[in-house]
Amino acid sequence: MEQRVYSSPSSAIPFPSNDPEARATSTGPDVAEVNSPVASIHDGKAGHDVEKVNNILDDIDIYDPNRPKFNFSLRIKHFTWAWFTLPMSTGGLALLIYAQPHQFPGLRQIGFVVYVANIIIFAGIVAAMTMRFVLHKGTFVTSITHSREAFFVPTLFLAIATIITGTQRYAIAEESTSLVWFISALFWGYVAGSLFVAIAQYSYVFKTHDLGLHTMMPTWILPIFPIMLSGTIASVIAETQPEMNAVPIIVVGLTCQGLGLSVAFMMYAHMVGRLMSRGMPNREHRAGLFMNVGPPAFTALAVIGMANGLPDNLDINMGMVLDMKVIRPIAVVAAIFLWALSLWWFSIAVVSVVLSPPQYFHLNWWAMAFPNTGFILATISIGNEIQHEGIRWIATGLSICLLLTYLTVLFNLVRAVVIQDIMYPGRDEDVLDGTDT
Repeated sequence: MEQRVYSSPSSAIPFPSNDPEARATSTGPDVAEVNSPVASIHDGKAGHDVEKVNNILDDIDIYDPNRPKFNFSLRIKHFTWAWFTLPMSTGGLALLIYAQPHQFPGLRQIGFVVYVANIIIFAGIVAAMTMRFVLHKGTFVTSITHSREAFFVPTLFLAIATIITGTQRYAIAEESTSLVWFISALFWGYVAGSLFVAIAQYSYVFKTHDLGLHTMMPTWILPIFPIMLSGTIASVIAETQPEMNAVPIIVVGLTCQGLGLSVAFMMYAHMVGRLMSRGMPNREHRAGLFMNVGPPAFTALAVIGMANGLPDNLDINMGMVLDMKVIRPIAVVAAIFLWALSLWWFSIAVVSVVLSPPQYFHLNWWAMAFPNTGFILATISIGNEIQHEGIRWIATGLSICLLLTYLTVLFNLVRAVVIQDIMYPGRDEDVLDGTDT
């Protein structure tokens, strides 16, 4: 069996490859050139894996603008799970448009178009992933066990979550009883699937991987993210559910939200320790720090939504003091508490990216869109609950910034595909590139 080697200044860690396309090489200080990984994004920390294609490429710098171009059949092999960050961000944008505190004629129609476009994008990515697994045998198992790409598998569920909530907002009329039950069934199916992912993926990582805490990245949070969004889905769909459905959905949603946030807090401890001991990640991965914004932001959004989704006459303690007049104010207070943590992570991420912007496009740029959508939606919810127009206008301004961010990332995504900066050997999430440190 061939051995591909991930090199760093202090270690060389071999890992197996059954890939007939790839040949082992390593990069280090001795190969630093003008466009090489070491020269351009090394920052004195680690090198990149460089794949060589047998009988096609030899001694190629994958960051050389004049490197050879590949045909589609070879490039589709590097179409990774991280592509689902595109529909999850697009679906989040549709939800943000719907929730805008300052609406104008036609805005909801624009949101509906974005919602439909998101479904088309999602279907296209599913088709492309299927093509990858069919054309390149063995890549499915490799992708879900890879120590880097596998962490992006949960983005599939995050994209599905945005489709479910978008369907509730844009496609289901309140008087449509059958569709209300359909959304309820989707919720329970999503809870089951995302819980399986959270347990199975972390169990596999704990059993098989040996990841040093100095390499900690926010992608480690992703496996728990889908189950956490069960609370966000519950907060959206509970309003239109009959009382017999709404209460169980909210209870389960709150449970899942609590599980997700608790695991995220444990991950935060490692993340802060990693930042304190090793400094900021390489500039190519600093955009991923925005993932830390998501858990507290979506939890703040969810607790307000679930509190408002409970029936007005509900007294869950049967005559005791804890009733709706208590639950809703507590939800708002908790949301503000969590929003502040989200703001702190947002600020840390902004500062880190501004100080050292990435040079090359990576799909982790979408972390600048989706988690921040939750942050803005939470801001809108808080502004609505305390009836503060200033907060609503701040949220509107942030929404405009997020739209510009989305369009910028989308433009760079299309450009990267065209010029083969991604979907290219060594340039995607299916290889270890060492820039996590």
